[in-house]
Amino acid sequence: MKPDTTFYKELIDNLYDGVYFVDRDRRITYWNRGAERLTGYGADNVTGSRCRDNILCHTNNDGVSLCEKLCPVAHTLEDGIPREAEVFFHHRAGHRVPVNVRVSPIRNGSGEIVGAVEVFSDNSARLSDLQRIDELQQLVFLDPLTGVANRRYIQMYLQSKFDEMFRYGWPFGVMLLDLDHFKEINDSFGHQMGDDLLKMAARTLRNAVRSYDLIGRWGGEEFIAIITNVREKRLCEMAERFRRLVEESSMTVGDNIARVTVSIGATLATSDDTVGSLLKRTDELLYRSKGAGRNCVTCA
Repeated sequence: MKPDTTFYKELIDNLYDGVYFVDRDRRITYWNRGAERLTGYGADNVTGSRCRDNILCHTNNDGVSLCEKLCPVAHTLEDGIPREAEVFFHHRAGHRVPVNVRVSPIRNGSGEIVGAVEVFSDNSARLSDLQRIDELQQLVFLDPLTGVANRRYIQMYLQSKFDEMFRYGWPFGVMLLDLDHFKEINDSFGHQMGDDLLKMAARTLRNAVRSYDLIGRWGGEEFIAIITNVREKRLCEMAERFRRLVEESSMTVGDNIARVTVSIGATLATSDDTVGSLLKRTDELLYRSKGAGRNCVTCA
């Protein structure tokens, strides 16, 4: 650096963020102390090398290398557009470090692009916060045993479906699904067997629904399915499909095969319904299936 830029060099060196400059050939011409601290590489290790030499081995969140065809610095040198990205780089100690990078072009007095500057900051705390948020959301909204939505989330989701129906006219249906003879299973084979069958049924149902439908555990051995954008005939067909899939599921216990069946009540929501009236009607239909001998579907 020229003597009259010493002040700015000292200023940049004292930034916590990493900063480095590259020329048109992506050769690193400056590397601040923040970059040394975040990467483990000193200026003498990287200055004069090219960022495409894969010293830092930038990758995206999927582990795909960015240094050849996807490099933000290369694209900014080409079109002069600033860029921002969340990437991982290789630390000198061997581990990967998540960083947020911001790239801007450097122009000469004629406006020509002569290089670029990249500023990068440690993103570990943000990723940890996002992970904690995700964990908390799972604790709040997922049933811990089966991994499907819990009653609290189901109630919120049901209300949102009513809001959509009243506002946009989008139809939806509800099913209540109750595992048959579940008390006898617990009494005969123990609660661990009961839990395992609950998890098996939940996985089967979760894999059976469309991506925009919802399966949740309503309580005990009872599940609920909320089916979006459906008519009565299709709702009944889906309920029968769920019944067959659960019936055909099984797990090996020692020398025995354990199975379970399910009784289902299914109905469409109407404009006269509330959450309470819809669930009451669905529950009545479920008990009609129970009264009809179980392992069957009752639709209305």
